[in-house]
Amino acid sequence: MSQSSNPDSADAEVQEWTEGAHLNAVGLATVLGVAPEEYTADPLALLPGLQNYVDRLPLGEFEQSDWVTLHTDLTSYLGDLLVRRRGAIWKKVDDRSSPAGYRYLIEAEGLDGKRYQAEPYDVVMEEFQHLPIEIGRMIANAEAVLHVTPTINEDALGG
Repeated sequence: MSQSSNPDSADAEVQEWTEGAHLNAVGLATVLGVAPEEYTADPLALLPGLQNYVDRLPLGEFEQSDWVTLHTDLTSYLGDLLVRRRGAIWKKVDDRSSPAGYRYLIEAEGLDGKRYQAEPYDVVMEEFQHLPIEIGRMIANAEAVLHVTPTINEDALGG
């Protein structure tokens, strides 16, 4: 049995990942003028400042390291927001196609009571493919995958 198969070890790694994502998101909030307690109470408090920040970035001049940093920051924020606002949890899943052999996903219970998973890393990468970066769209895309918000048809039907 590999170490990653040990449930206690896996739980500790996921907890460490969850805390790291939160601390990174709080750090980003602090840099952008949102107090840690305000961010923790409502991660959407960061949305206007974060959108303004990414709107001003000189993406055309970015080096690889700049993209990695931005990707890490947005992935942390997105995952942490889903944990805090939608009751999602981080999960570590085996993935032989990943260089690390695993990846971290967000899992949440959808409005239909079923469990759904989204990979914040991929949601952010998708956003990079459709510039300009829109933080609200990024969040909405992740929430749609997780089925945690009603669709337009459900709204129209009163459901």
